[in-house]
This record gives sequence, C-alpha cells and structure tokens, in this order.
Amino acid sequence: MDVPPRSTHSTSHSQERPLKADPTAQVTLLDVQELDSRADQLRHQRRSLPEIAEIAELQAHRTELDDQARDARIVVDDLAVEQAKVDADVEQVKARRARDRERMDKGQVGNPKDLERLGHELESLERRIASLEDDELEVMERLEEAQSVLDSVTMLLEQADVRLGELIAARDEKVAAIDAQLVDVEAQRGPSVEGLPEDLLALYEKLRAAKGGVGAAMLHQRRCTGCQLSIDNAELAVIRSAPADLVVRCEECTRILVRTPESGL
Repeated sequence: MDVPPRSTHSTSHSQERPLKADPTAQVTLLDVQELDSRADQLRHQRRSLPEIAEIAELQAHRTELDDQARDARIVVDDLAVEQAKVDADVEQVKARRARDRERMDKGQVGNPKDLERLGHELESLERRIASLEDDELEVMERLEEAQSVLDSVTMLLEQADVRLGELIAARDEKVAAIDAQLVDVEAQRGPSVEGLPEDLLALYEKLRAAKGGVGAAMLHQRRCTGCQLSIDNAELAVIRSAPADLVVRCEECTRILVRTPESGL
C-alpha cells in the first residue's frame, strides 16, 4: 500500500499561499515580538498590581462599614429622641410635684380632704418620677452603648479611608512607572515595524491575537521557542531546504518560525 507523503505545512501552512519576506525582516520581527511581549507583560503587571485587589476588597469592606454606621446613627438618633421625651416627662412631673409642695408649704390647701388628696397625689408623683428616672437611666445606658458602637464604626471608617488613600497613592505611583515603561516600549516599536512587509506584519498580528500574544518565535537549537516543542528531523529537513526568504511556520503551533544562526539547521 502506498504511504501518503508527509505534510510540509510548516513552509506553506494549511492551504495558505506561501509568504516570502527578506530574512532580515523576519529577524526584525523577533525584535517586534520581544517589544510586544514586554508591552503585554507590563499591561498584565499593571492590571495585576496587588494594590488593585486590596483596594477593591477594602472598598467593599468600607461599604459594609458605611451601612453599619448608618444603622448605628439611626439607633443613636432614635434613642436621643426617646431620651429627650423621657427627660421632658421627668421635668413635667417634677414641676407638678414642686407646685403641689409649694401649695402645701404655703398653706394654700385648708380642707383636710383636699390636703389628704394632695398628699396621695405627691406620693403618686414620687413613684412616677422614680419610674421615669429608671426609664431615663435605661435610655441613657442604651444611648451610651449605641454611641459607642457608632464611634467604633466611625473610627474603623476613618482607618479604612486612610488605608485607601495609601493604597491609591501606591497604585497610582506604580501605574505611572509602568505607563512610562510602556511609552518607552511603544516608542521603540514604531521604528522596528517600519519597512516590514505589510503581509508579514498582518500575519504576525493575526497569529499574535490567536496565540496568546506570540505570533513569531525563533527556531533555536531545533526547538520552536513559541510552543517549546522540538522539531523532528523530517521537518527540520524541510525547513533546511526552504529558501531563506520563505516565511516558515511551526507545524505544531503555526507561529511564524524565524531562522537564525542558532537554529541548529
């Protein structure tokens, strides 16, 4: 039975038209790839700054604290209103007691039954005052406890704001430094792509988008540095025999495979 011929799609991948480019341009493509990889690393570094995650976590925690502070403030305000009402009730009953005592002290009540009735009323007022003062003390204690909770949450909010300020400043400083490096890398990329064949650059960009940011790789010591796989002897023979200006593709990962003196051919 006849054995089908080995595919040589490393030199003309799939059914694509074979692409040719000056060997120098192909080597330059490696420089562009290095710059693009560096830019990708910097962008990833900028997205992955530890301060970003900590800021998000702290902002979420601060929102919880803000809700707690709002609830605690409502409790404090309600208890303050309740305390003011109890205080007013106590003062009102005390004022009535003072008037009754004044009437008795000044002898304004001569009728024995009225005097007895006034005495009973004073006793009732004393009991009412004692009860109201107990209520007043209870409300004061609850208000003090609620105010303590509010003060504690407020302090935590202030600490969170201080830490947020520190984290944001640190993040912004690091982002500025990374952005400065990105500007430098992008400034270097401009001259690097100048003069590269448009079809070569278009293929590189297409592969870079599809292959995790790496569109061109060096053939180094018989290994594709894109997928890190060694190339078998049969495929190496095909690559070795290919014209220098033919754009070779890795059979495994399909990336542009750039030949150099270190390729091991």
